[in-house]
Amino acid sequence: MRVLEVRGLHKRFSGVHAVRNVDFEVESGELLGLFGPNGAGKTTVFNLVAGTLYPDAGEIRLHGNEITRLPAFRRARLGIGRTFQIVRPFRSLTVLENVLAVVPSGADGAGAAQGDSPYALLDKVGLAGRADDLAGELTLGMLKRLEVARALALQPRLLLLDEPLAGLTSGEAAELLAFIGTLRSRLSIVMVEHNVRLALPICDRAVVMDAGAVIAAGSPEAVRTNPEVVRAYLGEDAG
Repeated sequence: MRVLEVRGLHKRFSGVHAVRNVDFEVESGELLGLFGPNGAGKTTVFNLVAGTLYPDAGEIRLHGNEITRLPAFRRARLGIGRTFQIVRPFRSLTVLENVLAVVPSGADGAGAAQGDSPYALLDKVGLAGRADDLAGELTLGMLKRLEVARALALQPRLLLLDEPLAGLTSGEAAELLAFIGTLRSRLSIVMVEHNVRLALPICDRAVVMDAGAVIAAGSPEAVRTNPEVVRAYLGEDAG
């Protein structure tokens, strides 16, 4: 079943055509990687899907329903959860309180879509032992994992991950990617990530952008060996 459809997206900022006629879709239980060099337009597309920006043209559908002009909070209520590249925890609250703060009103603390309590979510991202610590005391790597737990506490059907590996050590990145990979059986994921070599192998499909446009889409292997992708992003040592 198709969860997300993006058709003909365009976005300009003054004289810059940041997104040019972007199309892609996400199926139920699929992990889609959205890759590209700096300035490729991937973060703009991410924000158009999340609702923090509106396109100049094009259409976005969630489970067949158009959401192109809905604000971000409406999209969250419809089942879109997101993380932020720059982490935004409630630093004066404990780690557990950060997760509880975003549990939907009327929920019992166990995400229907995930089947996990806030404690279980913290355990899955490796933070159960820090549940009673203030969020402001966590390292960047821990805060990235807390971002994922908070997004999952919203019980999303579509999870948008914004550069989840940025600032992490190789060990932390590997652990977080392993956890992200386990989520695809429960929900659909769009992951914007700069570190293509680490993130591409866990994706079901990938979309690669350059200069605001999609230059390749398909399986990880097809994308990895695409000559235009190698030229634009991966570099000559991509193989």
